Amino acid sequence: MRADVEAAKADIEQSIELLRRRLDWDPALRKLDELNARVEDPTLWNNADEAQAVSRERSRLAAQIEAVNSLANGLEDAVGYAEMADEEGDEASLDEARAQLQALKERAGRAELEALLSGEADGNDAFVEINSGAGGTESNDWAGMLLRMYSRWAQAHGMTVDFLEETTGEQAGIKSVTLQVKGTNAYGWLKTEAGVHRLVRISPFDSAAKRHTSFASVWVYPVVDDTIEIEINPADVRTDTYRASGSGGQHVNKTDSAVRLTHIPTGIAVACQNQRSQHQNRDQAWKMLKARLYELELEKREAAQQAIEDQKTDIGWGHQIRSYVLQPYQMVKDLRTEVETSDTQGVLDGDLDEFMGAALAQRVGATRDATEG
Repeated sequence: MRADVEAAKADIEQSIELLRRRLDWDPALRKLDELNARVEDPTLWNNADEAQAVSRERSRLAAQIEAVNSLANGLEDAVGYAEMADEEGDEASLDEARAQLQALKERAGRAELEALLSGEADGNDAFVEINSGAGGTESNDWAGMLLRMYSRWAQAHGMTVDFLEETTGEQAGIKSVTLQVKGTNAYGWLKTEAGVHRLVRISPFDSAAKRHTSFASVWVYPVVDDTIEIEINPADVRTDTYRASGSGGQHVNKTDSAVRLTHIPTGIAVACQNQRSQHQNRDQAWKMLKARLYELELEKREAAQQAIEDQKTDIGWGHQIRSYVLQPYQMVKDLRTEVETSDTQGVLDGDLDEFMGAALAQRVGATRDATEG
């Protein structure tokens, strides 16, 4: 077998072995059997919250095991194809086998990163808040572009996006929006996007066609289920109701049912307006507040470990994590990891995996170094 094929085979085998060690393979298989048995037990569904938690854990573990098995089966098929092509001197088929192995290496790399998503809430759904910065219409339009970018990323990864609150811009875009992204490891991936995003372009709203710089901030926190206890004193929370103000009813209902909760000790405020009743919006807002306070607790733990989290705890216009330059040249660059690409349209269409992967690897490495230090 050709040397380059052997090298690719060895790399993928190493990744598979690493994934199995991280997953604690044999106990993981037994655990999945137990979870499958619980899901099939009709009595489990008497408790909807418990059933949901068990189903989520089962889906997460099954996906991890399937990813490893798929890599192993794919490697066996690609190597067998390469060996046959080599024996027959079929260079075209050998090139095809090389392409298969390269694709497997890329999948293995992503699986290794996903295996790093071992935080308490990494597997959970995520709330995403986007807020435009100073600059009026231009910044509002940029916030709208980020909304589209994250929506497309989520859809490309089989996730769903629900709009919880939205304040539209006067001429274009949005002033603020809160989303709930539902899918496996949604929070684990999206948490790397928290910070300030900077856009440089020729403004379509400027008749003089001058270059403008705009900012928007992104905040990400996990959806917290009932298995995680967060105590909130109702006396510490102020409740305000108001009329929803979305984009013509496209995402939200324009009624008097919108609810905003403010946690007075921390100043944290959340709002929900996508449900038809004030009662439903209040329930959703309490879930969001619980999630925000849980995220605050996670930040305190990470600060104690000296993890690099400044972009989440101190989001200001001097704390950009990424620049998107559309004029005078095309470049998206992450200022934390130095990852960059000239495919600006691809990024704005949701191609964020390279940026997320690099930020996640850096984040996990920093936390590990701090812990070991």
